[in-house]
Amino acid sequence: MTERFWEHKTLEQMTTQEWEAICDGCAKCCLHKFIDDEGADELAPTDHITEGEQIHYTNIVCALLDTKKCSCTRYAERSALVPDCVTLTKDNLKDIFFMPPSCSYRRLHEGRGLPSWHPLLNKGKKSAMHKAGMSVRGKTVSEAQVDLEHFEDYIALWPLEDIE
Repeated sequence: MTERFWEHKTLEQMTTQEWEAICDGCAKCCLHKFIDDEGADELAPTDHITEGEQIHYTNIVCALLDTKKCSCTRYAERSALVPDCVTLTKDNLKDIFFMPPSCSYRRLHEGRGLPSWHPLLNKGKKSAMHKAGMSVRGKTVSEAQVDLEHFEDYIALWPLEDIE
């Protein structure tokens, strides 16, 4: 991989290997989220947000997440196993509203660059990210352990933090 490729390539120009390397591995995308929509009768997946609506993050994570490593235990087949799993691609990058402000894809898409704790800036290691508190490690509960009917009891504000 070209050193610091993200500084001279757009996300759309990146190779598959470069694209995958941009993921900081924080696992915030694995958090259950919902949109506060007073008019909705039931919870349903969505690929858009309407003006005036707000995304709420919970500390509930997908059962496939290894919360210590902050990685999916079935990454290659996650979309088939979890139909609501959102796979971020170059094609749906414009709909990045559902990713937290600290997401490296979102940061680059918005022209903010990678944060100092990103693994690409730390010899490929996630330790700086964990130390900075930017991952889900130690902050979550598995969806298998909670009643998802009461997801509002698990709303979390920490996913919105972006320290630089």
